[in-house]
Amino acid sequence: MTTRTSMTVVVTGATGRAGARVARAAEAAGLTVRAASRARGFDWRDRATWEPALRGADAAFLVFPTDVGSPEAARLVGLFAEEAVSLGVRRLVLLSARGEEQALPTEAAVRVPGARWTVVRAAWFAQNFSEGPLVEELRLGGELVFPGGEVREPFVDLRDVAEVVVAALTAGERYEGQVLEVSGPRLLTFGEAVAEVGRAAGRELTYTPVPAREYGERLAGFGVPPREVEFLVELFGSLLDGRNAYLSDGGVRETLGRAPRDFAEYAREAADAGAWKA
Repeated sequence: MTTRTSMTVVVTGATGRAGARVARAAEAAGLTVRAASRARGFDWRDRATWEPALRGADAAFLVFPTDVGSPEAARLVGLFAEEAVSLGVRRLVLLSARGEEQALPTEAAVRVPGARWTVVRAAWFAQNFSEGPLVEELRLGGELVFPGGEVREPFVDLRDVAEVVVAALTAGERYEGQVLEVSGPRLLTFGEAVAEVGRAAGRELTYTPVPAREYGERLAGFGVPPREVEFLVELFGSLLDGRNAYLSDGGVRETLGRAPRDFAEYAREAADAGAWKA
């Protein structure tokens, strides 16, 4: 059996929000990390790049770019899982999204014969407010326009997600064949979250809710391709309908033995790092 300190884990998306944190958490746990990103020659859409990343590894963390529920995700994740198992990489942990029905085919695709899989379903990332496309609106314009309405979401810190992933990778059979749902410790509306960000940043920030279709029109105006716009409109129209207004903080407590990090802690740290300085 591979020991915790001798395990080599392939981390896809190793330069992204989730993958980078998984890589750091894995290294902190004593694992050998093999970063799989475009900068390292890995491409989800080029199967010729998969074998060099996988050969000789013990486990893999799978995060699909754009979204786990995108139309091509299930096919490519399934093919990647099959290739991983054929090369002896049987321990697979997939990052999925809590409440996203579009992600279910991708979750099913990772369960290939011979795979020892775990699915980690995460709530909305707290870091979406400080990294990625949303942060520029807050930093430069002081306003977030988004189709979140007044629904409540248990925003989860990506560091917690990463540590749960590493726990799933290193706990032997304990979490094999399981779906682990993770969230933060309390529910906030998007407006309340933006207000907490504003207090931490020492700025007046506002949240303006819009319908999903109107938000799609804004995305199209920013140059987002029509197919991606349609997917996001459908995704936000369903995912942000209140279905996620509950806590799954037990996922962090069970695997890590502690409470999830609170959104206020995240906001203070991100503000201190200058995330929302104009």
